[in-house]
Amino acid sequence: MGMEALGRLFNVVAAASGIHIPMKQASGVTFVSFLDAGTQTVTLKQSIDGASETALTIVDKIYKAPGVGGTWTKVTQAAADNFNLTTDATNDSFCLYVGADQLSDGYNCVEATAGSGILIAIIHDLVVQRDPTNLARNVVA
Repeated sequence: MGMEALGRLFNVVAAASGIHIPMKQASGVTFVSFLDAGTQTVTLKQSIDGASETALTIVDKIYKAPGVGGTWTKVTQAAADNFNLTTDATNDSFCLYVGADQLSDGYNCVEATAGSGILIAIIHDLVVQRDPTNLARNVVA
């Protein structure tokens, strides 16, 4: 039997809004959000072990789609530390990728804060693969 994907390929933070996600042991994190209807506002920050927060001005594209599955549509904007996406019955979810290499020198955590809705972080391309019960802590206390 092969190793499970959790711990080998990815780790997850199910309630990720406002949480500092360490990027020391991963090459990227994808934030996935769902908001049934309304305007989803998400802001990104970077930090050093959860301290010395600064704006992370890299958001120039996100992908939106129906929450029940469907075609992803690319949404672009001028690079900023946030975006606003009006959700509706057709497109009520989004994905936003942040690479560890997009953080400024010395910074090692990323934080996405959603104004509303569900925000999940999928930490992927793990440097060290482990059994799920032995995964390193995936948030900064």
